[in-house]
Amino acid sequence: MRIDVNTLPVNDIIKDISKCIDVPVNDGSGELILKIPSSIGEGYIRGASFDSGIGIITYNCKFYEDIDIHFTLNSIHPLKFIFCSQGSINHCFEDANTVNTIDSFQNIIVSSSGYNGHVLSFKKGVATHVSSLEIIRSIFSHRDNYQFQGIEEELKEVFRDQVSEKEFFYQGNYSLKSADLMEEIATKEFTGFLRSIFLEGKAFEMLVVQIAQYQDDEAEDKLPQILRKSDIEKVNYVSKRIEGDLGSNLTVEALAKEAGTNVNKLQEGFKYVYDLTVNKYIQHRKLEAAKEMLMNTDKNISEIVVAIGLNNRSYFSKIFKEKYGVSPKYFLKSGSRQDQD
Repeated sequence: MRIDVNTLPVNDIIKDISKCIDVPVNDGSGELILKIPSSIGEGYIRGASFDSGIGIITYNCKFYEDIDIHFTLNSIHPLKFIFCSQGSINHCFEDANTVNTIDSFQNIIVSSSGYNGHVLSFKKGVATHVSSLEIIRSIFSHRDNYQFQGIEEELKEVFRDQVSEKEFFYQGNYSLKSADLMEEIATKEFTGFLRSIFLEGKAFEMLVVQIAQYQDDEAEDKLPQILRKSDIEKVNYVSKRIEGDLGSNLTVEALAKEAGTNVNKLQEGFKYVYDLTVNKYIQHRKLEAAKEMLMNTDKNISEIVVAIGLNNRSYFSKIFKEKYGVSPKYFLKSGSRQDQD
């Protein structure tokens, strides 16, 4: 099945897709959402455009047939930062035969030349979660971008190329930071005005992560490239393992053995993906869970300390204050109960 998109910005892209697949668009204060009809698949496409010239569109879906979305405009196409956190997706330029596959945790930065379009291809039966930052450079350039200082020269020229004089394609290494951002975008429950500014903030945060990824990959030492897909998958497995068992005190050695890797490689992977050691990541997740329980459950502090696998309340209070700048009592669910200890 072919879907044709002939408009900009992201809000209009979603409206074009909705017409092609004959479904309504729901407007959540600027964030447009369409549900994939059961006749062709499941899931949703959602996105928003912002006055800065940046937009974000997310495809979280599984189609029952191959789907090709053709972006064809009689004008300059956006600069695209496309990231896949689940499944895979193919990209090609409309006038080219070369097809590039974006696997899970990979990204591409792509700019067509002239009015040449893009094609995104979704494979039948593959659950796919993809986000695309769409930057209309003629609008984005009106911001005070400080001459794009600190950005590698080739990418700087891509941002400055408002008339798409040159084609640009870059495919990045594996990153879970972007996957985590996509998860936050998908699951946070802000609505209305708060959802709108939350999305815009996350779009810029995603842009920072993608640019940093590019800079890292282009660094002379090329160190991140020694982490292969299998290594990153093991980091992902361990991070989910930690998340699913915050009440235990898992050791790095045990986690590495369970994931089928060694301690050094696991530590290297966590440092690359999260900029944390495994133990610091465990502490980070435990404290995040504790904060969530303080605000949203009726557990008291002592119960929460036990729930996250610690046995020393004083130590918990110390590391909590170091992370958040306030004591745990600050976040206690207001009016729901008194801390008894």
